[in-house]
Amino acid sequence: MRREARALRTADVVRTWWPLAVSWLLMGLEGPAINIIVARLADPKIHLAAYGSLVFPLALLIEAPIIMLLAASTALCKDWASYKKIRRYMHAAGATLTAIHALVAFTPLYYVVARGLLGAPEEIIGPGRIGLMICLPWTWAIAYRRFNQGVLIRFGHSMAVGVGTGIRLASDCSVLLLGYFLTDWPGTAIATSALIAGVLAEALYARLRVRPVLRRHVRSAEASEPLTTRAFLRFYVPLSLTSIIFLGVRPILTAAISRMPAPLESLAAWPVIGGLAFLFRSVGASYNEVVIAHLDEPGSSPTLRRFAGILIASTTLGLVLMAATPLSRVWFGTITGLSPDLIAFAQAALPFAILLPAASAMQSWFQGVILHSQRTRAITEAILIYLAVISVLLWAGIAWGRFRGIYVALVAMSAAEVARNGWLWIRSRRAMRDLGARDAGL
Repeated sequence: MRREARALRTADVVRTWWPLAVSWLLMGLEGPAINIIVARLADPKIHLAAYGSLVFPLALLIEAPIIMLLAASTALCKDWASYKKIRRYMHAAGATLTAIHALVAFTPLYYVVARGLLGAPEEIIGPGRIGLMICLPWTWAIAYRRFNQGVLIRFGHSMAVGVGTGIRLASDCSVLLLGYFLTDWPGTAIATSALIAGVLAEALYARLRVRPVLRRHVRSAEASEPLTTRAFLRFYVPLSLTSIIFLGVRPILTAAISRMPAPLESLAAWPVIGGLAFLFRSVGASYNEVVIAHLDEPGSSPTLRRFAGILIASTTLGLVLMAATPLSRVWFGTITGLSPDLIAFAQAALPFAILLPAASAMQSWFQGVILHSQRTRAITEAILIYLAVISVLLWAGIAWGRFRGIYVALVAMSAAEVARNGWLWIRSRRAMRDLGARDAGL
């Protein structure tokens, strides 16, 4: 009778993926929306650089240990007992990391980090501190939101994730417009206020939306093998280290760019190019939870692998068209509102980001397979390779001193992503063989 089970279809994958893809795309629009407003306020270079190359990277680094709660919640919240255990971790981590954020933002430690470690241009240090202070609720809100979204995805409510991100974007844009038309606040303060308003609104929606799912599904789910603290940590610590290292690269990039030619221009253009590339990367990045959610199903691996190939090809083509046509000038100039010198700067740098969308889709497939096998150490190994490659190339760029920082940073990122995916492929082959043998028996 088991052989009559229907194999996973592409339509099933699309049904799970598209709400998550929309959610990631909407989230990806947050950065460009902020850039559009900040670029039209006073001192745009300073505030684009302060927000996108100082505040945001530091906030992401502090929240890094909880960023993978979405994957952990999707994979492990199988019943009420496991839900409560992961929830306790979420609150403990959120409180601890928020205290660290406060220590960095509200004490002289900020200057040690921004001026001493990162070597940020002096013009952006003051605005950056104000932004980091405003961002204090960021980490705990992100932890709460991602934990609840994982439960929604696991129990078939991925549409709610997209709705939540829509609420987040609407909140962002409301605060941005209010700040632009009704205040004389500096760009960094408006940007970070919008960011926090959006995250808090999305976290509140996720909580309201998950309550009926907890009542109807999680509490009544058949008890699985107890999730011990040791088993949870064995699963989660490698993922957490991965996100810490990956997001820790952002301040490293800021520090490296600050030490290469044209630092202020590079730091100002960096969030704009990153925001555009993220729109294309988000389509593939959203696929990770889809792979995790479906790999248990019969005949799933060939379908999921084919869909990953579609994402790789389509997102790469999209960014190529943007970089090779006048669309890039429309995006950087008419839409974002950069000054003519920054438009030329960004257009020249964009082709170096061409490989990034494909890298995100590949990672979602390889990491999903590895997560399904629960051999998460391989993911940490891959990110260590990523860190080594990007560090060596950034050091070479600083030592050579001939190329603008943004060019070196994008080349280093692309090369590191290629190396990371290569290792993930090597380490996922055993799990893929096991999946192939399973699906061949259908």
